[in-house]
Amino acid sequence: MEEFVVLVSPEDKVLGLMEKQQAHVNGLLHRAFSVFLFNSKGEMLLQKRASGKYHSPLKWTNAVCSHPKNGETYLEGAKRRVKEELGIEADISKKFSFIYKADVGNGLWEHELDHVFVGVFEDDFNLNKDEVEEVRYISMEDLNKEMIEHPEHFTEWFKIILEEYKHHF
Repeated sequence: MEEFVVLVSPEDKVLGLMEKQQAHVNGLLHRAFSVFLFNSKGEMLLQKRASGKYHSPLKWTNAVCSHPKNGETYLEGAKRRVKEELGIEADISKKFSFIYKADVGNGLWEHELDHVFVGVFEDDFNLNKDEVEEVRYISMEDLNKEMIEHPEHFTEWFKIILEEYKHHF
């Protein structure tokens, strides 16, 4: 089944729809969201993308990243994907939004108006293995160290979003 993204202007004015992979080939600006989840110790949840993903397979990234469907709010999309990927319901709230563009390899680009959501979750997961290989919590200190020592283990967009996140908190 084809999946579409919502193409937008930098001001979030809808310009139309495009098949997801084509939008990534063309590097066109589209709506997206990123979810950061933490436990009570302040550790961040990371997910390792499934091996079957068409780009950035088996790389670590934040809890969930995806795109709202046409007619869906950013929050609705974020909650939907948290449930679809991690098998959980988490109370999340929007913290900020920004635009970025990242080369994700193989002629693909992430060019997104990204709304970033944050929440706390400490329970069991029911992972969708088509989406998520595994999850783990990590301290910010250990994450920073790991990103410096092994940047190749992480998605390109997560490196950008994490830096933007640090500027807001």
